[in-house]
Amino acid sequence: MATTTVLTDINTDLFPIPSRHVQPNRELVLPRSKAGVSLASTTVLQRVLTDNHKRWHIFFNLKRFHNHTAHAALTLWFLGADPAVLEGSYEEHIKIQRPAFKSPGPITRHTWKDHLGDDTYYQAYLGFFQDELKEKSFGPLLEEYVFGHSANAVASSVTKEHPEMLKRFLAGLLHPMIHTGFGVEFSLPGTFAEGLAQTAVHLADKGDLIPLKWFAPPDTGLIYKFTGIRISAKEQKDVHAFSILARILEDPELGGFPAPAFEEQFYPSVVQRYGTAIAKYVDDWTLEGDLEKKVQELLWTNALLYGVAGVEANGGFVADFFLMHLVTSSLFLSEVFSELKRSSQVELLRGYFATCLAWYIGRGRPKLDIAEFFSRDNARPTAPGPQPTPHEGANPSPSAPEAITPNPWLPVLQSTLAHPDDHLAKLQRSLSEYSMHFGLTPAGTFKNTELKDAGLIDGTLFIRAAGLSLSAMGWVREGQAPGAWSFDGFFQPAESKL
Repeated sequence: MATTTVLTDINTDLFPIPSRHVQPNRELVLPRSKAGVSLASTTVLQRVLTDNHKRWHIFFNLKRFHNHTAHAALTLWFLGADPAVLEGSYEEHIKIQRPAFKSPGPITRHTWKDHLGDDTYYQAYLGFFQDELKEKSFGPLLEEYVFGHSANAVASSVTKEHPEMLKRFLAGLLHPMIHTGFGVEFSLPGTFAEGLAQTAVHLADKGDLIPLKWFAPPDTGLIYKFTGIRISAKEQKDVHAFSILARILEDPELGGFPAPAFEEQFYPSVVQRYGTAIAKYVDDWTLEGDLEKKVQELLWTNALLYGVAGVEANGGFVADFFLMHLVTSSLFLSEVFSELKRSSQVELLRGYFATCLAWYIGRGRPKLDIAEFFSRDNARPTAPGPQPTPHEGANPSPSAPEAITPNPWLPVLQSTLAHPDDHLAKLQRSLSEYSMHFGLTPAGTFKNTELKDAGLIDGTLFIRAAGLSLSAMGWVREGQAPGAWSFDGFFQPAESKL
């Protein structure tokens, strides 16, 4: 594709060369960039991020649809895309972007709560958080402006409303968290500031999905937060996220959400109708001891909600647009988590889990036929079209399918890099990271949870979901036409409003 936008500027203060995460991962998933990253692709990346930062608003239309430019560029760069792919992706993205414009006034430390939810103040918030980054690192800023008691439960003196910044951080199908997470992952102050500014101009959903009682004043700690909510941790066994999911599935009061009309903003209705009940279930999730293992539980849960829920009886796959975001956002859970103190880590885990469960219920609470999903022969996806002819010396033999596709992730990622849909690259990056970390997980690992057939779940979950996603979205590199994400949900016909 010919490039028409001349990209020359690079702001190295806001967009340095992305970090590679040299520290060991421990229990968390902290990705490292892949082979293929080059000086040329990195230079294009920095130019794209700088240009996007200067020229475009965080919402590309008045419906508050999100500017994904930075997401696409960083994901493609991470996966080793050629510079031409990065340039072509940016050219496609800028066709729909909304120019940035000056805010009505500045944002300061004294006024930052006064214009929350007003997207005309995006540029002002962006400048404010860039200034804050000159004095504070990512972690302290997240603590002060997203997870702190004041950032959630101390009202603005002007609007008299609680800021509820964690709600905003997890609003908009989790995009503020995704954008901020990209900044944390790649150590990019500019992207991080964009994420916090996006958080500030998002609306906070009404309801008690993320209740104010989850936020303790600075001098009280966790004991205050959860006193009287549930029995003490010493008296209860460890409750896995799969067990909470099982209880959600079995509760008749959480079913029957009606299918929304086309482009209806249905999530606020889910929060108002089910938020209190969901929060009570999340309160039962054990968050004592090793919290990093609880992060893992959510990574598995969200991959399950997207992959298993999408399997159809006829062998097809529903690549649900909304459940897909549960996977792409989960990759940044470890990144944000690692920047926080323990009390804020608990707030993040509870708020994120509650939000994901709300989206799952809002998509019709699809059944999870785990036995059917893992019984299918789809753990080794193969690219369609003409295949190479292995030499007689190829292992394990020239006629073996493993000689054609010795590693199924290679053709999956290769085709993904050429796909025009930027969400697919984010999804496959997440699934491939989880496969690297959890691919050796044997069946039986989760048998003691309450989720039906959880003992059948193993580390092939991620490659299965990746292959099914490409089947639905199209192997475009191999000649298939691009597919599309499903917006239909998983509703019974009688439940539809249409």
